[in-house]
Amino acid sequence: MSTGLPSIILRFAPFPLRTTTDTVGKISSPLVRRPILAFVAGIFFAAVLATQAQESIEPDVLPSLAEPPAASAEAPTSVSTEPLPALPQSLPYTAAEPVPSAAEPLPSSEQAFPSSPEPLSPSTNYTTAQTTVIPPPVATAPYGGGGSKNIFPAGETISSGEPRRFHYELRLTVRGVWDDNIFISHTNKVSDYYFAIEPQITIGVGDIEGRNRGYLRLDYMPSAILFVDHSDEDAFNQLIHLEGGYSWTRLTLRFTEDIALLESANLNSIYDTTGLWANTDASAPTRVNIFYTSATANYALTPKISLQGEFNSPSYAYPGHISNYTISGGLYLYYNWLPKVSVGIGGTFGYNWVDAPSTDQTFEQVNVRFNYEVTAKVGLYASGGVEFRQFEGNRSTYDTPVFEVGATYHPFADTNLSLAAGRRIYNSGFLANQDFADTYFTARLQQRLFQRLYFGLGAGYENSDYFAAKDNVSAPRNDDYWFIEPSVDVLITRWLSAGVYYLHREDSSNEDFFSFDDNQVGVRATVRF
Repeated sequence: MSTGLPSIILRFAPFPLRTTTDTVGKISSPLVRRPILAFVAGIFFAAVLATQAQESIEPDVLPSLAEPPAASAEAPTSVSTEPLPALPQSLPYTAAEPVPSAAEPLPSSEQAFPSSPEPLSPSTNYTTAQTTVIPPPVATAPYGGGGSKNIFPAGETISSGEPRRFHYELRLTVRGVWDDNIFISHTNKVSDYYFAIEPQITIGVGDIEGRNRGYLRLDYMPSAILFVDHSDEDAFNQLIHLEGGYSWTRLTLRFTEDIALLESANLNSIYDTTGLWANTDASAPTRVNIFYTSATANYALTPKISLQGEFNSPSYAYPGHISNYTISGGLYLYYNWLPKVSVGIGGTFGYNWVDAPSTDQTFEQVNVRFNYEVTAKVGLYASGGVEFRQFEGNRSTYDTPVFEVGATYHPFADTNLSLAAGRRIYNSGFLANQDFADTYFTARLQQRLFQRLYFGLGAGYENSDYFAAKDNVSAPRNDDYWFIEPSVDVLITRWLSAGVYYLHREDSSNEDFFSFDDNQVGVRATVRF
């Protein structure tokens, strides 16, 4: 296990990575034309891998997934009334694993592409690495840290058989993509082919699925983007997610740390590596480092009433441009209205530091929250309120609604749907003394069509409405961005999958310089270890 990923990285070491671009709208001319042999070799490698995997298919490759998992008779270990979704209780670890049967059916969509934690199956050995297929896409927000964070776990869910057992998973995804607008430019539309090499490691200890007891989890995904004709645009992105928590009788503590070190035009996350959300604020390949720290402490005052304290600290570092850093705290009172429904009310306050020449800011929010605990079919979280933002200097207070909604729907065994929407305020990294209100909506669907074929569809919309952070500053910009991405993936074996996708994304701005449209066609293969 320890030598797999280094060997992959060394194999691609001769390809230089792009030194970052710090200028908006920079038009880079190709310096070195990448030999076409790299492209041919990549196709040959993928073809051989798929052929070997197809030849290895046997009727009993997949373990039995036909029987529903038995319900746990063990009572929950905590009586905390924390309003976060209650996840299923894990079954005790079973030492003996039944021999797969040749007559067993293929897994359902949810079993092959898991989107949310489920009770563990007694027919699976959970003591070491898991061999699940790529999970279904999850609806997430742009710019990180927003939307869906209250009901969607970060990264792929890995089943944990015992609360103190160590777990790990390794995977490698390779994509070949044709992009007709690599600079997402309105005036300089350049096309090229590129390869994306994306290994991922997940390690964890404790109850990393149920999150009802102590646990710690780390996800790390580096991503190398290698262009065929524009090697000076090569990029190296890194995505890191760290999460942990512990529960006592009345007190539950949780924390997360998300880090995205990005060198392209996209706002990628561990959920989304194909580039659904573009950095429309820059509307050009640029470098941004995103850090989002979050922590919560929930204390059960009574069986029905709980008090929750929150800490959030998002920061956006734009080397050579306008970076910003925010720290905020909140206090909310929750009432368990029904066994699976809780409501809360409270407030958040924070301070926002912005690099010169932009001005620093303070803000307060009053929010009402609603949480329907995750069941086998439905999960819902909603928060809505008003934000009051003040600016150092002579600009008056800016008042605006803010909200956040996340939902999951699993009506049938082969169907998964996730939704997310929200509205938040961000500082512009490229326009001095300007902020923008970002309102977004995104939806992701996955449906199994045949025995081994899975159809996915993602769509999203984002409106960025700019406003002045200082008097005598004009901020007329308004952008409407949308994307759609259909995809088809085939489960070749339980450790290999392959697929194809098409992505169209478009930004329509009242300032033509920031408008663009982009089309991508990609093929991908994922190997799990």
